[in-house]
Formats: sequence, C-alpha cells, structure tokens
Amino acid sequence: MDLATIGLFAIASVASLFMAWVIGAGSSGATPFAPAVGANAISTLRAALVVGVLGFLGAVTQGGNVSEAVGSGLIEGVSLPPTGVIAVLLIGAGLMAVGIKTGYPIATAFTVTGAVIGVGLALGGDPAWGKYREVGAVWLLTPIGGGAVAFAIARTLPRPDVPEDVSVPILAALVGAVVVTLEFALLEGMGGTVAGVGGRLLPVSDGLSVPLVTVLAGVGSAALVRWDINRDLTGGLRRFLLALGSLVAFSAGASQVGLAVGPLLPLFAEQSTVPTVTLLLGGGFGMLVGSWTGAPRMITALSQEYASLGPRRSIATLVPSFLIAQIAVLLGVPVSFNEIIVSGIVGSGLAVGGADVSRRKLLVTVLAWIGSLGLALGLGYGVATIGPVG
Repeated sequence: MDLATIGLFAIASVASLFMAWVIGAGSSGATPFAPAVGANAISTLRAALVVGVLGFLGAVTQGGNVSEAVGSGLIEGVSLPPTGVIAVLLIGAGLMAVGIKTGYPIATAFTVTGAVIGVGLALGGDPAWGKYREVGAVWLLTPIGGGAVAFAIARTLPRPDVPEDVSVPILAALVGAVVVTLEFALLEGMGGTVAGVGGRLLPVSDGLSVPLVTVLAGVGSAALVRWDINRDLTGGLRRFLLALGSLVAFSAGASQVGLAVGPLLPLFAEQSTVPTVTLLLGGGFGMLVGSWTGAPRMITALSQEYASLGPRRSIATLVPSFLIAQIAVLLGVPVSFNEIIVSGIVGSGLAVGGADVSRRKLLVTVLAWIGSLGLALGLGYGVATIGPVG
C-alpha cells in the first residue's frame, strides 16, 4: 500500500474507534443497566463500569455475525472504499453524538445501516432486499414482541395467585437455558455452545446430551433464584435484576460492536492485514472507554425520564431485551438497544396503567429514530455523490 492508502486506512480506523466510543457512551453503555439503576439496584457510575467490561467481552466473543452483516450484507455488488467507510462512520457517530448531547437515544443501528446503504447505493451497489426484509422484520417486531412480553411479565409478577418464588424462578429457568445455548466463536471447535461442551462430558447419546445440559441449566438457575428469593425477597429480586442487566450488557457488546467495526471488515479483508478478532478487540475497547466516560448521562435519561421503574418492572423489561438481543446476534441483524429497552419500559409501564411513562418523550424518541434512519441514508447518498468518495 502507498502512503495515501495507509493514511486513509488509519483515518478509517480512528473513525471506527470514535464510533465505538459513541456507541459505548450511548446505546450499549446506557441501556442494559438503565432499568436496574431506575430500580435503585446499582448506582449510575458502577453500572457504567460494569457494562463497559461486559460489553467488551460480548464484542470479542460474539461480535462476528453482526459485524459481517454490516460490512458486506447490506449492499451487493460493491465494497466500500476507505473514504466511504470514513463517511459512514462519521455520519453514524455524528448523529449519535447529537442524541447523547440532547439526552434522546438515537438508534445506532438505524444511523449506521442508513449510512451504509446510502453510500453503497451512490457508489453503484445494488440493494440487498433479502437482508432488508430480515432487518425490517426484526426492527418492526422488536417493539411489538418486546413490549408484549414485558407487559405479560409485569402483569404476572405482582399477582397473589402466582407467588414470586414461582414466577421469578420460571423466568430464571428460561434465561439459564438460553445462556448455555448461546454460540461463541471461542467454542466453535468444541460444540459452539456451553451446552455443547457440557454435553460431551455426559455419558449419554449425542442427540440427548445438549438438551439434557440445557434442562439442567434451567433447573439449576430456577433453584438458585428461588432459594435466594425465599431467603431475602427484596435482595433476591435485585440480584436477579443485576444478573439480567449483565446478560443484556454482554449481548449489547456482541450486537453493537458490528456497527463500529463492520464497515472495516471488507476493507482490511482485501489487504489481508488485520484479522477480524483484532478489529473486534479494538471496537470492544472503544466501547469500554465510551461506557466509562460517557454513559452516565444516558443511563440517567433512560432510568429516570422515561419511567419510574421498580425491581419487578425492571425484570419485565430486561428479560425480553436479552432474548431479542440474542436473536438479533444469531441472525446477524443490526438492532437498536435503545429500541429494545424503551419498548420493554413502555410495555411494563402499560401493565401498571402507564401513568408514569412519558408519552411526549416517547413520541419524540420514535420520531428521532425514524428521522435518523432517513437522514443517515440521505447524508450517505449525498456525500458519496458530491464528495470525494469512491
């Protein structure tokens, strides 16, 4: 590579780090623990610290699927040049920075996806309609499914005919079973999942080993949570809430890192210079720093301005958030954690009458999401058309 190309690669890498910082400060850094902060289960600063570490781990161990989708799955026929990658990342990060400054959670997935598509179309690429349908379905079903599940959980937890030492352990069993079936790149040669690894150690047939480990994980999680709740109801609910927040933070890192490093993957793949895991490490580090330095403002906005959450409503918000996030990671779909969490907050709020859900802020947020997608697409197309991109 000549010096000019090296310089462009360096600028693109810096733009990616800036994007990762913005994501850590806003989307992945704020949303996972916002319900826990709202329920007074953890302080704002400690939440920012923990979510940064867990997001970093999620980015490195599960970040490949979404990164590949953002890098090469949104536009067909062309690969973004260094200048195009720089434009995408600066547009996405710029719009996110506006959201952080104003306190409104702009959807990172919308801005980056729109910018990639806009730049790619301007450079002569073809729309990836199949991927758009998949992405659009996830985006549309997230508020419906997440809100509905949160509503159902929030209506169930306080019911006298369903004791919490029964309902909460059932949720813990579901979450525990899902955790051991998550796919990790580090376990690819050993079964791909914790259940796959554990199944190899059991003296049963291959067809029964993974389901058996999954069931055992669910039963064990339920038993542990039930014991904790029976010992200390308030403390047990808060500890379960913190465990859910940790899982959501991990999933946020796995999903959101792709929005920062995804555009770089084809760029460096053509040169065969930097392996994917190195890019994931860099993106995870940028998100870690962003969470520690910029997330407290957005955590406060989500935990206090959208609704006043208690432990039960917070649990109702985080369970569907974790499930949706992992579905998106599995499918390789860029998804907005702001959309996921806000949908859960609204669903759980409606279950108790919705009086403390800020309808005005919710409306402004939804309009900001839609506007950011259209604006990012338009800016990407315009910059690539009239600017020095190509």
